[in-house]
Amino acid sequence: MTSEVFSYESLVHAVAGAVGSVTAMTVFFPLDTARLRLQVDENRKAKSTPAILADIVREEGLLAPYRGWFPVICSLCCSNFVYFYCFHCLKASWLKGRPSAPSTDLITGIAAGVVNVLVTTPLWVVNTRLKLQGSKFRSADIHPTNYSGILDAFVQIVQDEGVGALWNGTFPSLLLVLNPAIQFMIYEGLKRQLRKGVPRELSSVEVFMIGAVAKAVATTVTYPLQTIQSILRFGQFRTSTVESRVLTSVKTIKCLLVNRMRKYGMLGLFKGLEAKLLQTVLTAALMFLLYEKIASFTFRIMGLSNSRLMKR
Repeated sequence: MTSEVFSYESLVHAVAGAVGSVTAMTVFFPLDTARLRLQVDENRKAKSTPAILADIVREEGLLAPYRGWFPVICSLCCSNFVYFYCFHCLKASWLKGRPSAPSTDLITGIAAGVVNVLVTTPLWVVNTRLKLQGSKFRSADIHPTNYSGILDAFVQIVQDEGVGALWNGTFPSLLLVLNPAIQFMIYEGLKRQLRKGVPRELSSVEVFMIGAVAKAVATTVTYPLQTIQSILRFGQFRTSTVESRVLTSVKTIKCLLVNRMRKYGMLGLFKGLEAKLLQTVLTAALMFLLYEKIASFTFRIMGLSNSRLMKR
């Protein structure tokens, strides 16, 4: 077990995943800005993604679509490093050289996701606040914040709202570990199908396409919970402190889902899905492409066997 956890292979996967995700997110960051505005600003009309970005640029300046880029990239780098590291070391420990299966990928993905959520949620809470700071909202009941940076945001949140506020949205985030778990299950399954038992390196087009398909399915299935997660991380929805945190989280999620459905109908749960799919599918596809190429290049330099590594 120790050899798998502290192996160079797990480290290479983690670094490759982190670098790939940071690069891909930087390229498609404005699309994520449009998605987040639609999720948290209830009075903003669900226009097309280009129209939303045009509104943001016109009202807030040319660089507004990239507001909060640095904290998001820091959070994403840490998050994907933790996820890829945990996913591959847990998978290696479980399989011990045996062929993988969809159920293995799903369970390993869920376990890696839980570890990732518990470790990195404070970073995502802070980056959500910074990303939305200075935005021009349509909803009058959204209160402006004034953070000078990442550390100041941490300090202010702890002082004003308590340490627990850094884990706002943790419960829906734990439910959302299904998103990367489903994504990796489909991605790894499609890789095995394309290889058909013959170890080979997939082409760039193949990796890009299966990465896009895997993320599109995972995002669509879990999108309503992602909306609730964004609202809770933004910290504008107040919950009761009398009941237990788990019970309060369940009631909060139910309340937010029901309220959104009453206001906007069933489609209200998927407000911003177009922007999210456009951003997340392209980002994931590019991320997987870069991840595979970086990992493959690194393993060649290390002199590790391609046939053995391609069984993963």
